Amino acid sequence: MTTRELLKEVRQIEIRTRGIVNEVFSGEYHSVFKGRGMEFSEVREYQIGDDIRSIDWNVTARFGHPYIKIFEEERELTAMLIVDMSGSQFFGSVDKTKQQIAAELTAILAFSAMRNNDKVGLILFTDEIEKFVPPRKGRSHVLRIIREVLSFEPKGNKTNIRGALEYFNNTIKKKSIAFLISDFIDEGYDKILKIVGRKHDLIGLVLQDPREIEIPKAGLLKLQDTETGRIRYVDSNSKMVQEQFSKTIAEREAFRKSLFSTSRLDAIEINAGESYVTPLVKFFKMREKRW
Repeated sequence: MTTRELLKEVRQIEIRTRGIVNEVFSGEYHSVFKGRGMEFSEVREYQIGDDIRSIDWNVTARFGHPYIKIFEEERELTAMLIVDMSGSQFFGSVDKTKQQIAAELTAILAFSAMRNNDKVGLILFTDEIEKFVPPRKGRSHVLRIIREVLSFEPKGNKTNIRGALEYFNNTIKKKSIAFLISDFIDEGYDKILKIVGRKHDLIGLVLQDPREIEIPKAGLLKLQDTETGRIRYVDSNSKMVQEQFSKTIAEREAFRKSLFSTSRLDAIEINAGESYVTPLVKFFKMREKRW
């Protein structure tokens, strides 16, 4: 992709996703992801009807008449986008690859955070940390994040969710909203997921392609693992092959769903070839009811 093509693609994503944010998610993000609480703003002289529990006794003693503390909601939050860039993300059997879908999801979440006046940061990972973009505000910063997800060429091909979450947890000290965008084709991240989930508001966005869930019956197929490069020939008409494949997929999904459920974390399933707006809206509505 040339620079001109990249900028055109980013612009198209901006137009498309900002429209979704304005029309569909207006106010939803703000109401779901609340500030960290109340912070001290100033003191003023006591007025009849004020809550006496708010009196600042130190200031009152200094000036000889009562003053009260004024608090305001601390709205500013940090939203971190943790995006899987491993080899499997560049697979797509429909109109878009999982990486392209991740870029659009990144845009929606980043623009929603921007409308909420929150900072947005980015972590791109494979089996190593590929890139870290510190949280900042503003449209130009959001556009940079979209460009990174669209055009970044990772060094690695494999997946290490545990390493990505450990890096995030060690780098971002304050409680943040964290969106982990991945197909979750990995193991060994259960402990760190729970640790991060206790400290931050962690949400998983699970990217799925139909050809990774079901193999068509099309005779002898040449299959290549996009992360290891390994090539295998399988008879897709074989009942044993179909059953083993279904079993592997079912076990992986059951593990992920059980892990998120027992960790009391939310996960949104995004299926390639289907609108991602519906599951996102469902998620926001569910979170609103919970609050």
